[in-house]
This record gives sequence, C-alpha cells and structure tokens, in this order.
Amino acid sequence: MCQWLTQLLLLYALVGEVYAIGQATCVLFESTSSSFPVVSRGSAAPVILSSDDWPGVHRAASDFVADIQRVTQVKPSLTNATSSSLQKTTSRPIIIGTLGKSSLIEKIVNNTQLDVSSVRGQWEAFMAREVKEPLPGIDSAYVIIGADKRGTIFALYDHSEQFGVSPWYWWADVPIKKHAELFVDSSGCSHGSPTVKYRGIFLNDEQPALQSWAAERFTNGTGAALTGSPFNRFFYTKLFELMLRIKSNYLWPAIWSSAFAIDNSQNQPLADYYGVVMGTSHQEPMMRSTPIEFNLFEHGDWNYTTNAQNIYNYWVDGTKRAKPFESIFTLGMRGAGDLPLSETTNIDLLEKVIADQTQILGAVFGNDTEVSAIPQIWALYKEVEGYYEDGLRVPDYVTLLWSDDNWGNVRRYPTQSERNRTGGAGVYYHVCTVGDPRDYKWIAVSFEVDPIYEQMSLAVDRVATRVWILNVGDLKPYERETEFFITLGWNSTRWNPDNLHSFVTAWAQREFDMNDADASRVVEVVANLTRFNARRKPELLNSTTYSLISYREAEQIITEWQNLETASTSLYNKLPSSTKPAFFQLVHHPVLASSNLGQMLIKAGMNNLRASQARLSTNNLADEVEQAFEHDFDLEEQYHQLLNGASDIHIGYYYWQQPMTNTMPVITRVQSRKQALPGVMRIAPEGTVAAWPGDNPNQCAQGFSCPPPTMMIDSLDPIPNKFVDVGASGPASFTFTVKSNASWLEVSPSSGSVSPKSPETRVFISVKNWNELSEGMNAATLTFTAIDTSNSKQKQPSMSFPVNIQAVRNTVAREFTGGLLFNALFWAALMGEIGFVEGAGVVSIEAAHATRNSTVSGVFWRELPGYGRTISGVTPWPRTGASDNGFPNGSGPTLEYDFFTFNPIRQATVFVSPSLNANGQDRPLLFSVQLDDGNVQQLQPIPSAPSGSLPQAWNGVDGFVANAMVAVKVPLQAQPGKHTLKIGMIEPAVVVQKIVIDAGGLKPSYLGPPESMMV
Repeated sequence: MCQWLTQLLLLYALVGEVYAIGQATCVLFESTSSSFPVVSRGSAAPVILSSDDWPGVHRAASDFVADIQRVTQVKPSLTNATSSSLQKTTSRPIIIGTLGKSSLIEKIVNNTQLDVSSVRGQWEAFMAREVKEPLPGIDSAYVIIGADKRGTIFALYDHSEQFGVSPWYWWADVPIKKHAELFVDSSGCSHGSPTVKYRGIFLNDEQPALQSWAAERFTNGTGAALTGSPFNRFFYTKLFELMLRIKSNYLWPAIWSSAFAIDNSQNQPLADYYGVVMGTSHQEPMMRSTPIEFNLFEHGDWNYTTNAQNIYNYWVDGTKRAKPFESIFTLGMRGAGDLPLSETTNIDLLEKVIADQTQILGAVFGNDTEVSAIPQIWALYKEVEGYYEDGLRVPDYVTLLWSDDNWGNVRRYPTQSERNRTGGAGVYYHVCTVGDPRDYKWIAVSFEVDPIYEQMSLAVDRVATRVWILNVGDLKPYERETEFFITLGWNSTRWNPDNLHSFVTAWAQREFDMNDADASRVVEVVANLTRFNARRKPELLNSTTYSLISYREAEQIITEWQNLETASTSLYNKLPSSTKPAFFQLVHHPVLASSNLGQMLIKAGMNNLRASQARLSTNNLADEVEQAFEHDFDLEEQYHQLLNGASDIHIGYYYWQQPMTNTMPVITRVQSRKQALPGVMRIAPEGTVAAWPGDNPNQCAQGFSCPPPTMMIDSLDPIPNKFVDVGASGPASFTFTVKSNASWLEVSPSSGSVSPKSPETRVFISVKNWNELSEGMNAATLTFTAIDTSNSKQKQPSMSFPVNIQAVRNTVAREFTGGLLFNALFWAALMGEIGFVEGAGVVSIEAAHATRNSTVSGVFWRELPGYGRTISGVTPWPRTGASDNGFPNGSGPTLEYDFFTFNPIRQATVFVSPSLNANGQDRPLLFSVQLDDGNVQQLQPIPSAPSGSLPQAWNGVDGFVANAMVAVKVPLQAQPGKHTLKIGMIEPAVVVQKIVIDAGGLKPSYLGPPESMMV
C-alpha cells in the first residue's frame, strides 16, 4: 500500500470521520497534543488575510469562514490586517495568504525563516502548518500558504472538504456534516503542483435539460437579451465555486444557444475574479462563442477562403475582450455547427488561419507579452487530427489537445518524439455526447472510475498532462465521473488499479456520512450500475440486445437489475431524511431509472417472443411493459422535484439524434378469450424460440410436421439444469404432470396447475447423480400431460406431449486433472492443475483467470478489477510497455490458459475493449494468439483508418463502441484434448476481457457464455 494511503488510514483510525477524497487529512474533530483549534468550546479562531492578496483569495476565504460556520454553527471573524495591527493580539489565528502576493505571509516567512521551498515557484501548490510566534505578539497561528492565487484557494477548499462540506453541497443537496469541535493537526496539509496543469470541464449539448434547469433556478423566465440563454452570472458563480472546490481550474462554457461573454457582461470578469481560467471549445477559436456570436454580429459565411477579413476582425475583437483575463486561446478552425470544413479545405489554408491568429495575439497583447507565453491549444478533434497526421504543424509552444472518439477511447497519445514540445499535450475527453452512432446523455451510464483511469492514466504515462478537458454535457448527472476525472488530474500518483474503488468509498462517506460497511455497499451498487449500463448505453438498448434464449442472458440481466434495486433501496431506506435527496440524485434514481428501462426493454422482447409461441403470458408481459413505461415518467418527476429541471429523451431512438418524445417499445397481445389451435398446453423448451405442439417455423427447417423437441444437458455445463415453460394457450385452465422414463432425471415441479391468472409454470430438469450415467450420451423422454380443469362448455381434450432429453456425461482425461474432477479453484490448485473444461460445446474464460502470466523485460499483464462488461480486464503493465516499446510477435509477455475439450476446436473469439490505435499510425494496437505450439497469430483488433477518421466497424448500432467491445475472431483448429491458449503482448494498451473457444456449441448472445468450469 502506498505511503500516502497508509497515513490516511492511520489518521482515520485516530479521528473517526474523514471526508477527504484521495488525500491525507489534517483535520480532526477531537483535541490532541498536536492539534490546533479551529473551533473549540464555542469559540472560533479568527481568520486573517492581508488586503493586498488576490481578490479571489478574499472571496474564497469568505467561503472558508462560512464553511466553518456551516459545520460548527460558530462563525469565525474574517479580518484584513497588517503585521503591525496584529502585534497586540494573543489569539491563535488562522492566517491565509499567497506567497509573493500577501505582505502578511512574506512577513511571517521572513520573521520565522519558515521553509516554503515546497511551494515557492510552483503551480497551484500549497502548504499549511502551525507556526510558533509567526509575528510579534502572536503565540502561534495556523498558516495556510498558496504558491499562487489558486494554490491558496485550493488549500482553503481542501480544508473545507475535510471539515465536512462536500463540493456538491449545493449542486446535489449533500448535507453539511455537523461538529461542535474542529481542529487541524499542527503539521497541517500540503500539496505540490498537480499532475495536470489545466483541469477543465465543458458544458456541451446542454439542451434541454441543463438549460431548462438553469432557467428555473436563475432567471425569472427571461434569458439573456440577445440569446435567451439562462446561463447568467448567478449560474456561473455557482459553477465556478463548484469547480474550485473539486480543484478544477479551466472552463469551456455552454455553447449551443449561449455566448458566455455577452449573455451576461459580468460572466468573464467574474471567472477571473474567482480564479477560473476561461477557454472556448475545440470549434470556437480565439475566445469567441461561435457560431452564436458570429451569427449575431458578423456578415458573410464562416469561410476563411471567401470571408477572411470579417472573420479576422471577429477574432481580433474576441482577443481584445479576453486580454485582461486569464484565458487559454483555442486556435484553428472548424466548419459551422461543429462540422468539418469544406472538402476544398487544405493544409495551406489552415496554416494561414493559424498564422493569422498568431499575428492577432501578437498585435493585441503587444510587446508586454511574448506570444509564446500566452496559453494556446490546438484541438486535434476528428478531421483536424487528420490535418496533423498529414503534416500540418503549429508553433512548438501551442498545446496539442488530442481527443477521444466521444465515447471514452482516446484516438491518439503523444509519441516519444512529440513529448518534448514546450507547449506540451493534453486530452479532450467525453462522458456523454450527441452524435454517431447514437446520443448518450440521459444518465450517468458509462464510465465510473475504471475506464476513465484506464485511458487517462495512459495520458499521464505519455505526458499528455498540460490540459485535460471533460465534456460533461449537462453536468448533472455526471457528478461522480466529473470529480474523479479532475481528481485524477490533480494527483494521478495517488491512484492505481487496486485502489480505484477507494475513491467511491470515500465519496460515499463524504456525501452520505456512511460507515465503512454501508460505504462498501455503495461501491458495489455504483460499480454494478455503471457496469450494467456501460455494456450498452440505454439509448442503444433494444428488446433483443440480450439473448432471450441463450445462456439465460436476458433473465440474468433482469435478475441483476432487481438485485441492484434491492441493494440501493435498502441503503436509501436506512438514511436520515436529510441525506435521502442527495442519495436519490446521485445513486438511487440512476439505479431505479436504469433498472426500469432495462427490464422494460427485455420484457418487450419476451412479449414478442411469447406471442410467436402462442402463449397467454404474452399479455402479462405487455401489461408490465406499459407499467414500466409510465413508471419511467414517475421516476423522472420524482427526480425533478429535487432539481426543478428537465430530463433528456431516452426511449425510442431510431437514428443517432434523440427523438422528440419518449416512445414505448413495440408490444403485442394474443386474444385472451380464444383458445390456440394446438390445444390447452404450450411447451416452450429452453434454448429455442420455438414452442410445441402445433406448427412453428422455428421447430425445424420445413416448419410443419416437425419432431418433438430435444434438449441436451451437459455434465460440465456451468448452467447445471435446463427448463421447460409450461404455459396456457388461451382461457382454459389445466393441471399438468411430467413423467420421465429414466430414474436418473430430476424434474421440479413434476406437476402443477396453469390458469389465465397464473399462465405458466417453469419446470426444471437436471440429473440426480452423474455417476449413475454412462460416459457419453444418455437418452430419456419426459412426457407432459395436461387436463383441462375449466368449467367451459368448450372444454379442451386432454393432451400429452414428449420432450426428448440427451444427457452428456464427459470426464476429463487423467493427464489433465490427476484423475479427479473438481468444480472449485482451491481443489484444482491443490492438485497442481488449474484449467478450464468444455461444457455444452464451449470453453469460456474470463481473461483475468490465466493459468500463467509471464514477465518479459519487466512487463506483465495486470488485471483491472471491475473494468469491462463482465468482471474485469487485463492489460500490459507498465502502460507504456518496455521503455515505450512493444515486442516482436511471439516474444512479449503472455497470458496462458490451460483448457480441455471433448470436441474439435472450430474457432476462438477474444473480446477486447474498443481502445483505438492511439500509439501512432505506425504502431496500431496489436496482440498475438497461439494455440499450443502452433503458429503465433498477430491480430489487430481496430482496423487502420485514414488520417482523422475512425474505421467503419467503429460506427453503427452494432459497431465497436455501441457494443463496448471488439470481438476478434481467431481461426483455430485442433482435435479434442488438453490445450493451452497463449495471448501475447505486441503493443501496449490493449485490454482483453474474455476468451471464448467454440467447440461446436457456441450460441449467439451479447455477453458470451458464462465462464466454464475449472478442474
């Protein structure tokens, strides 16, 4: 365990509650021999600044004092003072100031020779500690020193968070934690320069939800004069405070019906006053809100070939307006409406654009500031990345802002030759988007902490740390993801794959004041919520996404959602009323709403399937779908009672853009008063869309006169039994019995009754004792008999129908197991053999469960717990491979999987994350697969694409990102027996999640078969 976390946990054990995330706390709630009193016995330490400090520091100090009062109900005095005015004071004050700005701090440093080397000259660093006799007449003071304006501000908010004030106290109704006594450890808190210099958020695609919410909260129904935008100074000052509390320092403001600087004339000065660096998005050059401002104030087209002078002047005005304030200028040019420029655009034109923008900066800032000292970015977004790859370059001092694919997969990281640029590099990242293959913005569905860490830790390792900007859409409901992204950028060294979930633990304790046990349960709830939704975004789900017939997949998904609801509800019900609103917004509503949607869509699929099977339960499922559709609105209304806002449309997508209203999935019904033709009883065996008796096109190829169904049970199938649904086919009630001609079959229940009120019963079939069966195939027949028990004049005749059972008993060869079969990892390890065994014609393996994991040149495969669609992923570690290099095919570190098959191997599928070829055009993502001592096959999961483009297979409702997975087909052929599959590293950053080996029994499904048994 890293040293900082050890210290944090030790201090937590001493002081009880701590509310800091990812930092060693210096706050205590009981006095100790080394503590300094902030509030004790009803008295508060006075807070003192010097008047010559930054205005933003004075403003944050007011929040600091207010936070102390919020926690303790005691308000400290807040005073501007000089060293001379404090000489007669004997109180133990808290003195706040910025090194090099505050005369009070300079006096203390000079008087005491206080060591400030850890912060002097640093960016946003701070230190705090008790200082004895800092000034004449003062016995001691707790001194908080920032290296610069934001260093001091972050120090104050860092303490406030530890006191018990969540950064989200206003935005998510998180209650303030109350304490009568408040202390800080004399050794104080400190933090060096952050990992990422500029850590920002982007409000984007903020219609209608955020706009409606802001209009309700911050206007009287009338927005800005020119745009109607509700994003005025009242909105932005709330946002600025939140950003600084989570240690974000950079903002791209709302864009699509808004213009930051003209919506409210105080917006831009207030950002600078608070200490927030302003920018404009990847498609808004030179600090202008484009296209809104251009359409309002300029003439002609947004075309630098035909209208260059007007556009040039437009940029000059934006530069002049931004000059007095701390800003980062976006360079370059995209087409109107966040689209590519015209097809005739060439590198020469864009070079002129950037040269003209550089000229503007030089002219406006004049001789006082070198152009190279003005922060500038060039966003390599979509086709602009292609311009770069084709040779377009910008000055070395301009930051290259690489982008993801809008779905959390970074398109490119800096190569070794690009990492020594003076402007450095950064990443533009998304947790929601509007665009292909489909919008996703309704709810926090996708990333949680694991995938953000996986991609952004690569950005750290490859030195893309000058600027990080996160597209947060409406901001709500991405609170947790936003904070983790900024927290990782604040100090990436504190996080690794093994402690990521401690972020959620600390978050739950801070937001909901939970004990360790309940916080751990929140971690599990949040992890499952995001995993379930990340498998496929809700906007992309349909009624057949999850298989209705294979591996019980759809039913397992329903069970998972129901269990998650139960867990979240249990936590919600335990909370005090003051905490329930925050928990509902941040956890419970996403669980309930996602669960309701997921179950509704699956039940719609089941409804249509049952209709094709002539089952009366079709109508029950139709009712459940309608109820769920209406319940979706109930949950939305409950959410809005807390937020006074609107929600994004999320049901009924039929192309990439959101529909204009939620639309219930298609359902159907059968006539409930009419008996189906084949008789009173319907037989629907597991694993088929067919039903018996009567003709059905799914029973056999000819679609009529088909034989009875045959079901197979495999002794090594991880699903140990099979089922048959016995259902009503109309209004007649009946009783049924199930009889077997084989004593070794277990049938449960063997009898029952079915009626319109209870229209079906599931009958499970299993083998009582596999040792009683012969090796290989064992046959039996079940006979289902139904007797009509209704009082109808049109009573149905009794009927019987057979179902054939084939039970396959397989025994693993002695050389693979040592002669015994075990279904437990412990016993397998004890025998000295661990491996997977074919069941039902498939070997399915979670990638983390390798038999062996080799290390080459210090590189090995490391598990990313909780990552991906099932349980985890594995990736080469360190993230950059061997000194930033890959390995020749077949020479890299390998994962080896021992397994055994009873049938010939036909093919393997390796499921990998849709990570892009981000190592550069000449180093696509590669890995190798080898079966036994056969050929080592080199595989490239993501096809290469033209510069600035994504491969065709990335897009579409069944493409790589829609499925959150690339299924890499590997041609393998081998005879039955013991085998070893080897997956080798060639290039770093590939993430493998699952391996499926088809031995003739693989069935279509979304998540693949459940993991095979181990022996």
